[in-house]
Amino acid sequence: MSEVLAPLRRNLDAMPSPDPEHPGLLLRDSFGYSERVLVIPPQLVPALQFFDGASSTNDLREWLVRVTNSFDVGDQLQQLVAALSESGFLENETYFELRDNAHKQFAEMPVRPPAFAGAAYPECPEDCRRYFDQFLEDAPTLAPSPGRLVGIAAPHVSYEGGWECYRDAFTALREMGPERTYIVLATSHYGEPEKFGITRKPFLTPYGQTTPALDLLDEIQALAPDALIAEDFCHVMEHSAEFHVLWLQHLFGPEVKVLPILVGSCFADSPDANPHLAAMLHALRTIAEKHGDQLGWVLSIDMAHMGPRYGDERSYDEGDAGIERNDQRRIETLTQGDIDAFWTDVRKDDDPWKWCGSAPLYTFYRALPGVRAELLRYSHWDIDEASVVSFAGMRFHQG
Repeated sequence: MSEVLAPLRRNLDAMPSPDPEHPGLLLRDSFGYSERVLVIPPQLVPALQFFDGASSTNDLREWLVRVTNSFDVGDQLQQLVAALSESGFLENETYFELRDNAHKQFAEMPVRPPAFAGAAYPECPEDCRRYFDQFLEDAPTLAPSPGRLVGIAAPHVSYEGGWECYRDAFTALREMGPERTYIVLATSHYGEPEKFGITRKPFLTPYGQTTPALDLLDEIQALAPDALIAEDFCHVMEHSAEFHVLWLQHLFGPEVKVLPILVGSCFADSPDANPHLAAMLHALRTIAEKHGDQLGWVLSIDMAHMGPRYGDERSYDEGDAGIERNDQRRIETLTQGDIDAFWTDVRKDDDPWKWCGSAPLYTFYRALPGVRAELLRYSHWDIDEASVVSFAGMRFHQG
């Protein structure tokens, strides 16, 4: 008897398999609900179109019969459906149970635990300190900021790939000192679009536990309650916040006061036309004016994402001149403080360059009118042999 196939989850990571001995499409759970990794063989990748919530097992069976030129496709069909379902990759009871259990487990934790210790950086405190100290060796001597320093932007690509840009940006931040509250506007890779994801939990890292800026969060929430959304589980998986919190602890001590905010992607031509976004921008502008030099702003942004890993048909590498030309044009608008020109450029053709830091940048510039960027360092990193990510270290000033 034919039945409707459960839809494939939309929040999976999908990329070409990096293993030449097992070619195909690699699927994994970006939220970490499931630890499974599947590689769908090339000949079966088109079969995923039938996991749309409307197609039936008969539709998939008929397709398999056509492409295999055989009526004996029952086992192949069952194996594909079972592999996706048992991995938690379909929107069915298996997935819902995995998701609900993971959310419940995290909700009961008193802290946001380190997600990347032992992988992206050492989990031993002493090793962690030596790891970051080596990045800061030969740090450049920066000229005085041309205005009042208000914050920085640094990558969230891996530390190894972007360490020079991290180093230069956080070297600039050092002069702000440990007494400030640091607002981390982090690119949200998993959260709801056009929302600002928050958690009230302190971050725990090998250095210790941060001090959450709950007083500041309460002020913002009172001014823009509909723009904020509790995204505890997005925070627990989000490297773009954790990587910068760790740098802040390294510079200013484990108990540094931090407010991490995950900035959801914005796709509207005029984000200010969205009342929730407009309220949030007003709230951030209000607290920036009220607290002034008590705050430091840290933007967690990467720039272009190009190549097959990111949905492009052609390959790219870090020597591709077109990526840098486009990036430098956008950076120039930021140095001039022209956020409207920047946003117009990003919105053109739905941004084929795929800057994942555009929403935090727009938010920041609207929150601090008159802010200007200063480029400290620009770089690229080959994520794989055919795909590249670009990024920069910047500092921001007003006046």
